[in-house]
Amino acid sequence: MTIDKLSLFGLFLMLIPERYSTLFDTQNRLPRRHLPLLTEANREFWQSGKTGSLQIARCQTCSTFIHPPSAACRNCHSRDVRAEKVSGKGSISTFTINRHPWENDLTTPFVIAIVTLAEQPGLNLMTNIVNCPIDDVTIGMKVRVIFKNIEDVWLPLFEPDPIN
Repeated sequence: MTIDKLSLFGLFLMLIPERYSTLFDTQNRLPRRHLPLLTEANREFWQSGKTGSLQIARCQTCSTFIHPPSAACRNCHSRDVRAEKVSGKGSISTFTINRHPWENDLTTPFVIAIVTLAEQPGLNLMTNIVNCPIDDVTIGMKVRVIFKNIEDVWLPLFEPDPIN
């Protein structure tokens, strides 16, 4: 007896939490945004946009910001880590322009960037640059956070900062 990949995928969907099964529409196409699974370690990061501020995990022992969020500090291994509000300002370290419509309802082109936050060298977020013509995006561009709310997640996106 052989089990084809589609049958295995259907079994996978039956076994995963309901949150993931809602990622698919009736034609089994993935939507534009894939939402993260919220955990105790990352919940404050993904939901901090609700208050209009970006919060990043920070070690209370050595003051190192930690992203992605973790229960322990990568620098000193302390478990005294909690989310703290950051400025939401940074600069584009690198970027690429996606021109391929990977999904049927995906609007292209769009910019995928790594933004280094102002609070700490190496404190990087992978994100999208919005509210800016793609040809105007440059490495080193100063940006600020804005949020896109989808269900119970506030996605941090970045736009040019008019106050450099």
